[in-house]
Amino acid sequence: MGALDSSAKKRRLDTAAVFARWFLGGIFIYMGLVKALDPVAFLKLIREYEMVGNPVLLNCIASALPWFEVFCGVLLLTGVAVRGSALVLLGMLIPFTLIVLKRALAIASAEGIFFCAVKFNCGCGGGDVLICQKLVENTGLMLLALLPLAGLGKKWALRFDLWPNETTAQLPVPS
Repeated sequence: MGALDSSAKKRRLDTAAVFARWFLGGIFIYMGLVKALDPVAFLKLIREYEMVGNPVLLNCIASALPWFEVFCGVLLLTGVAVRGSALVLLGMLIPFTLIVLKRALAIASAEGIFFCAVKFNCGCGGGDVLICQKLVENTGLMLLALLPLAGLGKKWALRFDLWPNETTAQLPVPS
């Protein structure tokens, strides 16, 4: 009975990880498209962070980053390069969250307001957000990205449905 319970738990966890993968992919497709469809507004927002001084590099970031987010989201939705996509999204989420945190601390200090009362458009595609809400959202997205990175959520993935792994390819075919 214990092995059956363990197998059922693993299937439920894997199914939950698939939905988490799809949700994460959908979020990044949405956020990327919001930015990509209004590149001038996104350019103005990332210019406010004052991290890139070169206008050509700034324009390249503003035009390429949103489409890269969409691309990673599509890979997650379809189940192709799932671990790599999750790792890349984590690689974007972690520094971005730290940059937003730094900017929010500067705003709170300059305006003399409570940290969680800081509200600004961070450039994520959702408009003005309260900083504490944004930090919770980003933490949740990072946790969701850890699931596919750990190898969970392979069910209903093009990569694993179209190209079987070596162990299933070597199984004898019943006659």
